[in-house]
Amino acid sequence: MRLAADTDSAFAEFGLAGEPGTEAFWAAARTPVCVPADDDGHGDGVGDGSGGWRALFLWRGSAASVVFESWSEPVPLRRWADTDCWYAEVRMPARLRVTYQILVDGEAHADPFNPDGAGGDRSIAATPDAPAQPHWPSVGPDDILPLPSTRIRWASRRLGGRRTVRVHAAGGGGPLVLLLDGDDWLYLHPAMTAFDAAVAAGDMPPVTLVFLPAKDREAEFACDPALWEAVRDELLPLVAECGVHVDLERLVVAGQSLGGLSAVYAALEFPELVSRVACQSGSFWWTPDAVGSADPLGGPVGGAVAARLAEGRFDLSGLRVAFDVGEHEVRMLPHCELTETLVRGAGAEVKVSRGAAGHDRVGWRHALVRDVGWVLGASLEGGGGLGGR
Repeated sequence: MRLAADTDSAFAEFGLAGEPGTEAFWAAARTPVCVPADDDGHGDGVGDGSGGWRALFLWRGSAASVVFESWSEPVPLRRWADTDCWYAEVRMPARLRVTYQILVDGEAHADPFNPDGAGGDRSIAATPDAPAQPHWPSVGPDDILPLPSTRIRWASRRLGGRRTVRVHAAGGGGPLVLLLDGDDWLYLHPAMTAFDAAVAAGDMPPVTLVFLPAKDREAEFACDPALWEAVRDELLPLVAECGVHVDLERLVVAGQSLGGLSAVYAALEFPELVSRVACQSGSFWWTPDAVGSADPLGGPVGGAVAARLAEGRFDLSGLRVAFDVGEHEVRMLPHCELTETLVRGAGAEVKVSRGAAGHDRVGWRHALVRDVGWVLGASLEGGGGLGGR
């Protein structure tokens, strides 16, 4: 790391004045701070050395590491002299939004110098060239997100166990949008607020959000018909009992990672139930043999879903599906690209985009709102800033 010899301006290139470790320094500290990178190799070993950004992270206290969500290995922070200031300069590529934590003695913390969080122990970093995410508010680690007032207690016979499903009518309600991994969209990322804002801005029609939590993601989302039989025969009738109109012709399923895999699987095997899908970073590497293997992404390209589509037995002319995957998910791209091609070849109406992220829910937020609007027929390209890349 290139630091000035004068400790009064040690982090001056990052806009931080004062001697590290002093009260005045900490009072003004804000992180992460990005400056343009060059190709001289400076930084703490993350990134490809081809431009991008150098980001400064700080921690006050004892030894710590910065842990990124599905993007890099942890980066240890270094101590500034004998002060309580620990720092790391991390090389970040262009166009990246990523979730991270500060790990201290095995305990994860949000970054106290970053006002943009995701839950109580996560923070969000974005390079200056990362596209904006309209409608998603900045949420601090101590903020409590609002919860929908409608709550369904679902004791599923097919899936087993009990779960709480919450329902929210954005803009007064409309077509059902089933959000897989619903608890993440309730407690980590403010989807309820984002959809309300998008509807109010005219960027999507009114919708009714159904937040479906997973009890066992690997089992429930692994191309198993039981989940979708339970949704059809158990959950949707409970939603209807709450006075919500259930229109299967306009029902949307939105899923990410294994949830995206499950959403597309449902469109193939339950077309009478699922005809509109918003899929972010679908785990199309999945096969029964891949689970638990040393290299899950190293198997057949497109996995089980591509193999089914390659049989040529699906007529997907009634399907409307939006695919998005992070441009930094290098090993995911071949799996997703083949699936996108095969789905389009089977007759579906397909929209493809690439997000400024890795395999990370903070990168999926933008595509979630934008693509739910698109599958419902909203023309968001160029409107409200919600267009694709």
